[in-house]
Amino acid sequence: MKLIRLALPVYVELLTSVVAVSLIDLFWVSGLGGQAVAAVTIATTTEYLALGVVLAVGTGTTVLVGRRDGQEPITPVIRTAWLLWAAVSLAVAIPGVLLREPLAHLFTGDAVTASLTADFYLVSLAGIPVFYAQTLADGIFKGRGDTRTPMRAALLCNALVAALDPLFIYGLDFGIQGAAWATVAARVAALAVSLTLLVRRVPRDSRAGASRADALEIVRIGLPMSGDFLARALVGMLTVEVVGGFGVASLAGYGIGMKIMLAGVMAFYALRQATMIQTARSGDAGPALGYGLLAGLAVAAVLALTAPVVTGLFTQDPSVAATATDFLRWMPLYLVPFGGLIAVGGVLQASGRGGRLLVATLAGFALQLPAAYALGSLVGVTGVWLAMAAGAVLALLTATPSARPNRSRPGSGSGVLEPGERGADPVD
Repeated sequence: MKLIRLALPVYVELLTSVVAVSLIDLFWVSGLGGQAVAAVTIATTTEYLALGVVLAVGTGTTVLVGRRDGQEPITPVIRTAWLLWAAVSLAVAIPGVLLREPLAHLFTGDAVTASLTADFYLVSLAGIPVFYAQTLADGIFKGRGDTRTPMRAALLCNALVAALDPLFIYGLDFGIQGAAWATVAARVAALAVSLTLLVRRVPRDSRAGASRADALEIVRIGLPMSGDFLARALVGMLTVEVVGGFGVASLAGYGIGMKIMLAGVMAFYALRQATMIQTARSGDAGPALGYGLLAGLAVAAVLALTAPVVTGLFTQDPSVAATATDFLRWMPLYLVPFGGLIAVGGVLQASGRGGRLLVATLAGFALQLPAAYALGSLVGVTGVWLAMAAGAVLALLTATPSARPNRSRPGSGSGVLEPGERGADPVD
């Protein structure tokens, strides 16, 4: 049950921070026309990809703080992590702002859409350090076993975006840039709350400084997670290209199906973070694989049963709805092994074997992509769904032999300590 208590707030956080902000922006800019909607879609997708860069710092910090909390000082880890945050933020924000126009043209050939995208980038990429800072602050909280505070910060940010979007876009007549300003302002407010809580809750040692060894350890632990994230993003784009070869209806149906499935898949990533936190803090995440497989089965069953109704909310085109429904009904073959893989990934990441997860992910993709082309030519777009399932199964088989967690760590007790123990302030 500890694993579930850790995972549920993370699930809410992921839904709100990963999905909701972009949907809120899209809703409010829709009144500006289709080109504005396209521009925000491009810009928020780019930001999502940029998240993969800072995951190395955030994930590595979560694991290292979890291992040391209550055993040795965590101040050096935290100070080192903030230095890494500064370096990564500048490395992404400065080139992003300076190269915003050519970057926009990479994603669209329409001059107006590219111009609007560049306008959005000017604000959103300049504000990327705030986005990265919140990611790191959340990682520190999670390392101490607190997943509720990041959830509350995400909910606060979303509420502020929903309130500020109409004010900035229409009230102040900032247009599409208003959506970017509203998002950055909301993130600044949420970050201010998070940093205040960090200062209050995290014990400090004024004598402890940043450590080069800690920096290397954070990066070593976190890089496989970034690699896994970016590999999935790349393969996702390649899959869009494959599905696009079957026509507009297939591509639209796939897009709708993926958006619907994303809400369920976030449960797997919440479980991964929970297993990572619990493994880092206690050395044992319990039956992570079993939880992952059960989560995959549950999500798959819900999506398969509700597919016709849910897809109808997104389209009135029968051919598009048929493709989306077919996609969701084939997904149990993919979601069950994928849920197991993602849950096991948290154990591997926290126990210093994240490279194994990346190898498993790449092995799955090495099968999935060729199979998508081969099976697609034989049985149509359904072959792409079968290829996804085959890749997930291979990845899971590759990852699970080395996913057994270490049962203990030096000086650790048994079980995950709840927030409020080891000197931490209570979450509630």
